[in-house]
Amino acid sequence: MFDHAMLSVLLGGGIGAILALTGAGGGILAVPVLVFGLGLSLPQAAPVGLLAVGLSAGVGAVLGLRQGIVRYRAAGLVSMIGIVVAPLGLYIAHRVPNLPLALMFSMVLIYACLRMLHNANRDLRHGAPPPRLDSMPCMLNPVCGRLRWTLPCARALALTGMLSGVLSGLLGVGGGFVVVPALARCTNLEMKSITATSLAAIAIVSMGSVTTAAVTGSLYWPAALPFAVGAVLGLLAGRLFAGQLAGPRLQQAFSVTGIAAAIMLAGHALLP
Repeated sequence: MFDHAMLSVLLGGGIGAILALTGAGGGILAVPVLVFGLGLSLPQAAPVGLLAVGLSAGVGAVLGLRQGIVRYRAAGLVSMIGIVVAPLGLYIAHRVPNLPLALMFSMVLIYACLRMLHNANRDLRHGAPPPRLDSMPCMLNPVCGRLRWTLPCARALALTGMLSGVLSGLLGVGGGFVVVPALARCTNLEMKSITATSLAAIAIVSMGSVTTAAVTGSLYWPAALPFAVGAVLGLLAGRLFAGQLAGPRLQQAFSVTGIAAAIMLAGHALLP
């Protein structure tokens, strides 16, 4: 029979593999996995999931930096704003009863999965739509290959960081399901650059929230460390097969799994 630490490593490995195969938003499943797999409460699971997602995202960001596809200034602005507002989300999380917190998380998870399912179905039927360049505030300069920094661009990235930071502290999610669509909507970056930039921002925001949780004594270390190690290993393993497995069909499967997990989490909170 596996002990608690080994189970944490295995569950973390699954989350890391999901991150590698589905993109930054896949880490939202970490909290339901911790609640049902390890029996943690939602306030306990949130910072543990953040640690795993943050470390995994950090590994992905470092690999992206080596490839030169991380827009580090955009990631820096998003993460800086996120770190500032994340303690507000954490403060609220420890003062809200478990039931409304669980229902809120379930609604966020269902929304993220429905959006991913819609995009996957659209891509299978019609292919990815062409970007609407006229509505993007952050455009690449074709001469130097960097983003043009304008007030609308800075405002869009700052709002993205605020939402990501609040959700990070409140619900223990890295915010990839916020950052990736926001960057896709407000920039004309390639998707691989969007994902890598999102991972960099998520890593920094998550570590900020994890640090706050550790300082306040709300980080459950016996599960956090093995779960995080498993997530990093799972991410590295998943990257080996991402090119062959990733795509709309996998996103459909992830979406259905996420919706089922959200319903189970809500049911667990309503009928303990």
